[in-house]
Order: sequence, then C-alpha cells, then structure tokens
Amino acid sequence: MDRLDILINNAGVMRCPQSFTKEGLELQLGVNHMGHFLLTCQLLDLLKKSQPSRVITVSSIAHTRGTINKGDLNSKAKYDPADAYSQSKLANVLFSKELAERLKGTGVTSNCLHPGVVDTELFRHMGFFKSKTASLFVRPLMWPFVKTARQGAQTTLFAALDESLTQVSGKYFKECAEYPVAPQGDDDAMAKWLWAVSERWTQASRDWDREPDQKL
Repeated sequence: MDRLDILINNAGVMRCPQSFTKEGLELQLGVNHMGHFLLTCQLLDLLKKSQPSRVITVSSIAHTRGTINKGDLNSKAKYDPADAYSQSKLANVLFSKELAERLKGTGVTSNCLHPGVVDTELFRHMGFFKSKTASLFVRPLMWPFVKTARQGAQTTLFAALDESLTQVSGKYFKECAEYPVAPQGDDDAMAKWLWAVSERWTQASRDWDREPDQKL
C-alpha cells in the first residue's frame, strides 16, 4: 500500500459477557480500544507519508458515563458489562486526544465521534432489547431516535471527508458538528497514562496479568 488518506477505527463490541481476547485482554477493552491503538500505531508512518491524512475513532456518548479504572483496567477483580463498555469508549476519546497531541505538525489529524444510536448488531448482547416486552413496548418508543446504518455513518463521513476539517484535530463530533466531551475525556494526565499502558500492553503479550503501574 502506497498511501493511506483516512483511517477509521470502527470495530466494536458492547456489553458482552465477560470474556478475554487470546492475548488476555478484557474483550471490550481489547476490541474497542487496544486493537485500534495498535493498528493506528502500526500505520502512523504511512499516514504521515500520505499527509494530509486523518484518523477517525468511533467512540460513543457512553464515554460520559465512563471512568478509567487504573487499579483494574482489565476488569479482572470486578466485571460489569456496561461499565467496561463505557470505559472502552472513554478510552477512545482519550486515545484520540493524545494522538492529536502527538501528531501536531505532521499533517495527520485525529478526531473522534458519537455516531448516534444505530440499528446494528452491536446490541446483540443486550438481551432485553430482543425480548417480547421490549418489542411490544420499548422499541416502538425508541424507534424515532434510532438511526439506520446509513444515517449512523454520516458523522463518521463528515469527520473523515469534510474539507472544513482539514486542519481540525483533537475534537469530538456528534450530529455532524463539534461537541464538547465529558470532563473525564479532557484529562491530559489520564490520556498520557492510558497511552503508556496501551503501548506496553500491546507490545508485551506476556504482561497481561500485571496491572498498570499506578505511577505512570
């Protein structure tokens, strides 16, 4: 591959039963954040060579409910599917923020976004939404707020292609417009801590059982 103009980090799982990747990462943290982190780092040289280029990370409004559990990042001591999902989506925001900082002056931008509530298989682990009760009473009420896949892709396409964003970096978008992140998504120290841990964990597959160094 000679060039890469746009990288969209869009892999995702949501509220799944506790499970781990073959490397030992909690699945939501591994798929939603660590995989994106590793892929992006491996493609940085090509992105810089191709500049101007963009890295777009699909996060979620769930980041507003998230916290980074520095003492149990891998959710081994306690696992709650919703908390683990929110943590992974906050990790997306912090990763995008720190990446933007590190890429200043390179011609590569980094932004993240909330696509909206989109009717996809992402909800397959949320059994209630597949129940008869939900089908009869809840889904009809939610339907006006649920987007089709085409509608849900619009903010991603906006962040990836809109000419007005050529030099915009380190921002969060929702409904095709810039939007403020939650306070915990604007934490410089936490973003740097998460970067250091992500860098170590994605390079040292034998170290999964070691919790992140609190001093990082």
